[in-house]
Amino acid sequence: MPQLSGKAAIVTGGASGIGEACAATLAREGAAVLITDVDDHLGKGVVEHLVKAGGKARFLHHDVRDEAAWPGVIAEAEQNFGRLDIMVANAGIGIMSPIETMTLADWQRQQAINLDGVFLSIRHAIPAMRKVGGGSIVLMSSIAGLRGAPGLAAYSATKGGVRLLAKSVALEHAADNIRCNSVHPGIIATPIWGKIPTGADGNRRNAPIDPRERAANVVPLTRVGEAQDIANGVLFLCTDAANYITGQELVIDGGMTAGGRPSPRPQ
Repeated sequence: MPQLSGKAAIVTGGASGIGEACAATLAREGAAVLITDVDDHLGKGVVEHLVKAGGKARFLHHDVRDEAAWPGVIAEAEQNFGRLDIMVANAGIGIMSPIETMTLADWQRQQAINLDGVFLSIRHAIPAMRKVGGGSIVLMSSIAGLRGAPGLAAYSATKGGVRLLAKSVALEHAADNIRCNSVHPGIIATPIWGKIPTGADGNRRNAPIDPRERAANVVPLTRVGEAQDIANGVLFLCTDAANYITGQELVIDGGMTAGGRPSPRPQ
């Protein structure tokens, strides 16, 4: 029997990459899924694919920074699915820039999407989850939220904020049976690597980063992660198998944060 039968979920940033994998995995396990994103073309395509596969899914154009739109997002889920049990706050961007040359506009844009958007996801999901006796909130952080990295100071600030936000929300709403956890991907092969701006003006200045090459050099398992690896962890946190887990960090990084650099392979 599917693990999420009768449940309803919202996945922000669900049109591609990790968000798409999360939406597809939750739908495959029986959840009705509302996918929100600013990319209408990709988002509608994901929904079409899920529905053809027998899942229940809808798409809604949505900028997570827009507070005025959030009540409508929650209403869309409740009116079409009858409830809300799961919120996967996945929408986010990455802007790579030395802190000395980063513009305030880029700093604020990244904060608005990666942190303000997550805050709004939580704030508006809680009343709906309380109505049905609880739920699971999963916040997409990063290993950059666990440790610093040159060129990623601003990104790390947002993802570190997400990490501690999850813990505080977990404590505030444990009595409501609303669990909140953060997920921390390492190097994952998704389209975001080709979109990361690397210049002080917010535009790309260098060649796109190859995540597979990067992973081969720094990941102890010597391979890049896939979006499905993250979706598997998100699924676990949304099921009854994780009903005693809240305020925790699920790190899925091939061993990157386990310690020092991996030893060279024997020749």
